[in-house]
Amino acid sequence: MTLWTTLARAGTASGDDILLRQRGPIFEIRYNGIELMSNLNHQSEDQLALRSLRRMDFRAQRILIGGLGLGFTLRAVLDLAPAAARVTVCELIPEVAQWVRGPLAHLAGNPLDDPRTDLLVQDVQAHLAHSRAAYDLILLDTDNGPDCLVRSGNTGLYSDSGLAMVADALTEGGLAVFWSATASPGFERRLSARPWAWLREEVALVPGRVDAMHHIYSCSRDAGLLGLRKAA
Repeated sequence: MTLWTTLARAGTASGDDILLRQRGPIFEIRYNGIELMSNLNHQSEDQLALRSLRRMDFRAQRILIGGLGLGFTLRAVLDLAPAAARVTVCELIPEVAQWVRGPLAHLAGNPLDDPRTDLLVQDVQAHLAHSRAAYDLILLDTDNGPDCLVRSGNTGLYSDSGLAMVADALTEGGLAVFWSATASPGFERRLSARPWAWLREEVALVPGRVDAMHHIYSCSRDAGLLGLRKAA
């Protein structure tokens, strides 16, 4: 059996440990000992981009992605977005951005080299706080979802104030989408308290399977964009 090889390691001022490791063709990033992402399966990341852009008839011009990951969501967005689109990516950990430019670049086809990509090495929450009506589409995949956080600092993004920041950063008729490993009743209550429509979609972790699902929460002031008659 092939053993894991540590390729790189990073830390944060708050003491978090981020590990990049490889086993054969599999690359994995672990955050404080918990698997955060790998290239073994990126079906739901691809669907996050596809379903969101399809709702907007593939016309979104200003797009924000919260969380670079291994670059799969960014790659899918770049493949589907208009040629004139600008895609801003916020990644909190500078080493992750370096890894996606370096040993992981080939996995998603060098997405950071695309001239439509603007990389910001900062917390997406800080960026949202100064981005009023700036984006047609916001895709947020900063953690494993509101109930499966591996970084406590991400809690604010799923709070009432975080949702207000996201809503303020959208253009009129814009769309915000959150990726989550699990369905979250508490998060859904907070979504329902806001003056927008929302829905949850299930995405099979592996195409064709129904026993392992991830979830995509889509939110917009335009209920018709979500195929709804009125706000939930």
